[in-house]
Amino acid sequence: MEGFINMRPKVAIIMGSTSDLPVMSEAENMLKSFGLRSEVKVLSAHRTPLATINYAVSARQKGIKVIIAGAGGAAHLAGVIAAHTILPVIGVPMTTTHLKGIDSLFSTVQMPSGVPVATMAIGKSGAKNAAILAAEVLALEDEKLHKKLLQFKKKLAASIKKKTKK
Repeated sequence: MEGFINMRPKVAIIMGSTSDLPVMSEAENMLKSFGLRSEVKVLSAHRTPLATINYAVSARQKGIKVIIAGAGGAAHLAGVIAAHTILPVIGVPMTTTHLKGIDSLFSTVQMPSGVPVATMAIGKSGAKNAAILAAEVLALEDEKLHKKLLQFKKKLAASIKKKTKK
């Protein structure tokens, strides 16, 4: 596929349920815009704990460099993954019916010392920002990606200037 920096996925997008796909597809689309492929999986900290742990343990050997994990409610997915890998883990809290995602945010952000999870905003903005952060991590060792991110930031700034001139 032309336009992709590397054909082998370096970012994994993990979600706790297929109902999270509309939000987490924002991360996938953002990664694609930078020319990055991702591996997308549905794994649950509660319903498929062994599969989740096995994935976290083996991700590095598969070439994954960063894991984005989105979950709602008792959102332990990112924490379980972070407990079983030294790869950077970025958590995306999902919006929930009863508490509007505050439960997901607290479950993702309140990690014990020694098990870091970079936590984004609740919902689609968080998913997009998770992808941007993952790209920034990868750009530390990828000059082509670094340049794409600089262009992205310039376009972002230009769009704000354009709106304020009206």
